[in-house]
Amino acid sequence: MSDAIQLKAPRIEAALIDLDGTMVDTAGDFAAGLNGMLAQFDAEETTREEVMGYVGKGSEHLIKSVLAPRFAAADAQARFDEALALYQDEYAKINGRHTHLYPDVEAGLAALRDAGVKLACVTNKPHRFAVELLAQYGFAKYFEVVLGGDSLAKKKPDPLPMLTACERLGVAPQAAVAIGDSENDALAGRAAGMATLTVPYGYNHGQPVQQIQSDGIVATLLEAAKVVAAHNTLT
Repeated sequence: MSDAIQLKAPRIEAALIDLDGTMVDTAGDFAAGLNGMLAQFDAEETTREEVMGYVGKGSEHLIKSVLAPRFAAADAQARFDEALALYQDEYAKINGRHTHLYPDVEAGLAALRDAGVKLACVTNKPHRFAVELLAQYGFAKYFEVVLGGDSLAKKKPDPLPMLTACERLGVAPQAAVAIGDSENDALAGRAAGMATLTVPYGYNHGQPVQQIQSDGIVATLLEAAKVVAAHNTLT
């Protein structure tokens, strides 16, 4: 698969990598946190399958999406602030408890770092939860920059997080690649002027990954590292 991928970019100096659905399968955590919140409203529980269609656009979107089918529109809106606060409290209790790693994540991170590629984690997950999760898996050492969905005024698919990460890494956006599992990652990367790669195993809001307009699909982060290494040998 990687042999056919050609990046239209100068030498890649940085990789901006998503977290949920790209490095770690966190759908179980989302469902558990949401169910802790919903129980306090005496509302019907959610499921991992339902949650997977909502993941990737930030906590606010997640809460609104779960409330919508369970309450009348005005009631859902009235409950939103309380629901968000309850969810954050519940999520803090279980962050990382119901997660598992996707294959070859650490091997991919190590390969990118060993190739001299600077790494940033750019996620729509709240920053404190992202930092905690990276630390739990021993990944914090790989990343010079971690940006969460609440780190800046805008989150993906807006390009601001990607541009900010590049600025903090000291790398031009054109010399970076965005790696993620959803359309939001590709949209943000393209809008920032960088190459994009997509992994096929995440969430992507319930849509087929093949519909994402990126420079290519890579089976794992290790394969992404191989694509970058092959590209850099030619530039």
